[in-house]
Amino acid sequence: MPQLRLLPRRVWAALLSQLLRPPCASSPGAVHCHSQDFDIAGQFDPMIPDAECLKIMCEILSGLQLGDFLIKMSWKDVRHEMVTTKGLAPEVADHIGDYVQCHGGVTLVEQMFQDPRLSQNKQALEGLEDLKLLFEYLTLFGISEKISFDLSLARGLDYYTGVIYEAILLQSPAQAGEEPLSMGSVAAGGRYDGLVGMFDPKGHNVPCVGLSIGVERIFSIVEQRMKTSGESVRTTETQVFVATPQKNFLQERLKLIAELWDAGIKAEMLYKNNPKLLTQLHYCENTGIPLVVIIGEQELKEGVIKLRSVASREEVAIKRENLVAEIQKRLSEA
Repeated sequence: MPQLRLLPRRVWAALLSQLLRPPCASSPGAVHCHSQDFDIAGQFDPMIPDAECLKIMCEILSGLQLGDFLIKMSWKDVRHEMVTTKGLAPEVADHIGDYVQCHGGVTLVEQMFQDPRLSQNKQALEGLEDLKLLFEYLTLFGISEKISFDLSLARGLDYYTGVIYEAILLQSPAQAGEEPLSMGSVAAGGRYDGLVGMFDPKGHNVPCVGLSIGVERIFSIVEQRMKTSGESVRTTETQVFVATPQKNFLQERLKLIAELWDAGIKAEMLYKNNPKLLTQLHYCENTGIPLVVIIGEQELKEGVIKLRSVASREEVAIKRENLVAEIQKRLSEA
């Protein structure tokens, strides 16, 4: 199996903007509706893929600039896991419950190491060693301050088998005088070692760990922030619209848009033979497309293209051979 490495942030940006899952059923405490997932499957040494998933989660949330955040980390059904799966005596599991109201980082784990009723139990000691190892990796990744070991955390899905985590925003993006959004968790995940085997006829064990980004919740936060700052919410990534004021200019529009596409410029046009110019301009204003290139009989005769700023409505005539360079210059300055 090939090794997985951290994805560049631009890849995640593309995933978040283009790939949306269908809505799913709601469940309390879960990141639901539209989400985007990242998973690592395979047999690896303890806590390395778990740490990478947490690193990826931190990079995504930091890159989106949603504000300060904290990732709470625990493990699924603490007491049941300790007694049924790990084989701990109930009284030892109950003593672990004394720590449920505590939260912190590696210091809390070390504090539990010092408790003789835990450190003298083989199963409890193994779990604590895994957590300590995980925090060592998180420190090397430079994200340990973003992680809080919190035994009160509980995820609502039954297939988690080990470490679980959930990211929350520590501050609302709402400005003074506005009602802050209460969005709950914006990302979550954990280890689910038994899920894949449930769907394998041969029951092969495939350890897995992953995370899910709550795209719909993040979009709501970003949309509110943009509205608060007076920015318009763009519904398209299109940079340039190809328009014409005249009839029977479909072929010229197709030639022009092909030039823009070949130059890597995101361009579009209306799929009509003879659209009205006002309709084309209104479309750009409504969707937030910043630039319009206009070609007509006069422009074709003079060898120029009109370049229009949608925001200011200013138009300038650009020689056709200079059009791509001028568009790229304006886009880089935006």
